[in-house]
Amino acid sequence: MTTQKRIRPFDLVINLLLGALALITLYPFYNVLILSFSNITAISKHTPYMWFWAWDLEGYRTIVNDPYFFSSLGNTLFVTVVGTTVNMLLSVAGAYVLSKKRLPGRGFLLTLVVIPMLFSGGMIPTYLVMKDYKLIDSIWSMILPYAVSSYYVIIMKNYFRSISPSLEEAAVIDGANDITVLLKVILPISLPFTMTFFLFYAVERWNEWWNAYLYISERRLYPLQIYLREVLINMNNQLSLMAQIKSGKKIPAESVQMATIIITALPILCVYPFVQKYFVKGVMIGSIKE
Repeated sequence: MTTQKRIRPFDLVINLLLGALALITLYPFYNVLILSFSNITAISKHTPYMWFWAWDLEGYRTIVNDPYFFSSLGNTLFVTVVGTTVNMLLSVAGAYVLSKKRLPGRGFLLTLVVIPMLFSGGMIPTYLVMKDYKLIDSIWSMILPYAVSSYYVIIMKNYFRSISPSLEEAAVIDGANDITVLLKVILPISLPFTMTFFLFYAVERWNEWWNAYLYISERRLYPLQIYLREVLINMNNQLSLMAQIKSGKKIPAESVQMATIIITALPILCVYPFVQKYFVKGVMIGSIKE
């Protein structure tokens, strides 16, 4: 006979408190979503705006009809795809090499990797370097400065050191060189680990805006995050007026701003379900000390 577990009042209070905190955390996202479908009539009649009182797509149409939206989307897709590829190639290759104790000067090279984590050259010297390499007003200014993350390289190096040497020795006996060992032995068994950092890099590249803000002045090269910033700041002055002239009706700035946030966040959110299954096994696996 099974006995039913009794719920203690303390557990009930804790669960209710955590549930309330979860709802408070989710409310800003919910508010962004419902406002993106709102119109001027619904917003004026319902304050605070707590429900889908309107299903107006004018906010989304305003953004989609703006030619700068697609140019910024293309720039961000390029930076995300190319930048993440460069990140993974350099980080994985560098971490694998540094994980080998037989590497000459390994300690000195590790020191060079750690130094950028503690010190930086400063904004003005970095700008002068970017100018000397002709990266001002170039889309590569959003890719090359962040080509390698020292922190990620160290974690990857620790993980590669934790892999049993017998696997590599068996592959070497069969005639494999270091590149073959990395591609056909190490990476296949490290898929959860590498996919975790692939997502980390992809999110960072997708959200890139700081370098674009510093080094890019041509609007055709703006990434999606700079476009979002412009919409949030200048919506009442420029984009809203153009949309109202085309549609012939008043469009609330809030719906266009919230629609831009939804469109900007949606693509990278769609990637999460495909990579999330690797998180549990991969996110902490490289924290093993050498």
